Amino acid sequence: QVQLVESGGGLVQVGGSLRLSCAASGFTFSTYAMGWFRQAPGKEREFVGAINWTGGTYYADSVKGRFTVSRDNAKNTVFLQMNSLKPEDTAVYYCAAGRTWNKIVVDGNADAWGKGTLVTVSS
Repeated sequence: QVQLVESGGGLVQVGGSLRLSCAASGFTFSTYAMGWFRQAPGKEREFVGAINWTGGTYYADSVKGRFTVSRDNAKNTVFLQMNSLKPEDTAVYYCAAGRTWNKIVVDGNADAWGKGTLVTVSS
């Protein structure tokens, strides 16, 4: 059974940092592209960043230079390091797994989703 469990969300002040983690199980983690998406109140879900099985990454323009996606294939875990946080980064952040890179980065979709973790950036 595929399972993605996010952790690390919380309340942070503007300019602060948070590191989200996503523990994966039930599939061959090292062969999947992994991504992060977010959904702010009243808005549609949007792509944040992704990492492929060799460590290549891709980011949305809104987070480029501030957010970093990384993965530890030995621990079946993907991370999202968020720095210089802004109020507009407030959202529920979702971890996603995709059998192909294009499914996450091009289609904005995934084969499996976590339940999400809330990040609130206060001013």
